[in-house]
Amino acid sequence: MPATLDTYDRIPGLLRDLRPTGVTVLADPAVAAHAVTRKIHAEVARAGFTPTRAVTPADGGMPAVASFASRLSPGELVVGVGGGRTLDFAKLSAAVGRRPELLRYLTSGQRSGLVALPLSWGEHAEVLAVPTTLGTGSEAGPVACFPHQDGKRIAMGECLRPRAALWVPEATETLPGPLVLDGVLEAIFRTVIPYSSDTLDLPEQDAAVEELAGRLLAAGDELARHIAAGLPAPAPGRLRVAKLSAESQRGAINVGRSPYAVKCWALANELSTTLGLAKMRAVSALWPVVWRCALRGDTRFGSADRIHRLWEQLRQQADWLAPRPDDGLEQLMLRWRIDRTVCLSPQLRRGIALRSVRAWGAGLPTLAGLSADDVVALLAEATEPTATAAGSPEPLSAA
Repeated sequence: MPATLDTYDRIPGLLRDLRPTGVTVLADPAVAAHAVTRKIHAEVARAGFTPTRAVTPADGGMPAVASFASRLSPGELVVGVGGGRTLDFAKLSAAVGRRPELLRYLTSGQRSGLVALPLSWGEHAEVLAVPTTLGTGSEAGPVACFPHQDGKRIAMGECLRPRAALWVPEATETLPGPLVLDGVLEAIFRTVIPYSSDTLDLPEQDAAVEELAGRLLAAGDELARHIAAGLPAPAPGRLRVAKLSAESQRGAINVGRSPYAVKCWALANELSTTLGLAKMRAVSALWPVVWRCALRGDTRFGSADRIHRLWEQLRQQADWLAPRPDDGLEQLMLRWRIDRTVCLSPQLRRGIALRSVRAWGAGLPTLAGLSADDVVALLAEATEPTATAAGSPEPLSAA
């Protein structure tokens, strides 16, 4: 697991332990001049290194990864400062710099949207990840997304898990309130969707998921109250969410779980890519509908019993949630002012459905059992306006 740092002054000690041949600080352009980046440069210099400065390119595809990786010396540490896109780019570049043959895996002519990397390629990317957004968990996870041709792929392998992560309150202090709550919802989604989409009971792992999701819900609702009152999200709450989000990437909660029980994520990936939407907009539109299908008894989308069990646990944290999980999920999104409106023409529905089945189904395991017509029907339900369930709470007010 990545080492965890909670103050800047621990960076020199990390560098003494890792003994890199050099250090490159890669920052998202939005935070390249931020205090966080300046302090990181100062601590790297205090450790005796002259850091190379770089900014995340607009195009994070494989040509850009290959170009950036070619400038890294063997054994160089990349400090990634930014959101999921920057951290994923840092991880891929560090991994390619260490093993240039990785490019062949990432760009091979397969149709699958998932690229599984060999276990023999190691347990870490030479990266110190400093997240400036909430929810992605990329700073702790062994996965990275990247654009490829006209879509996106996701690479998965322990060689992409960062060496260390630094969480400091300044990193997310300028994050707008809606993005804070989007991040909390993303962390909850990533925690529960493998659990709810699988039909296998794993008592120890299931209990860990329920406990983690409940803590995220409580932390998120506390932040939502401050944001609704026009106040900044408190630093302790943001740090709590960041660390809980990382817990969902550590793997222990999903030991024994099918890695392909993520239909909703795969469909959201294709929807957001095609429309140029933020990923969580697509997730928020699709998630209640996917659960609704499972609750109707369609086990291709998950287990009704497991969704109900999870929901009863979450209602202990928020008794205002409706008893029905799909209705309650929509209530949660309304309360947190999550934008889940997606407009989609019938023609685009068909195109996205075909893309989704090609990249994740039709013999591939993630969308196993789903036809293009099934996906079209799901998209139609998710992207049409739906009335708020009777008795739903209003969004949190400033009162």
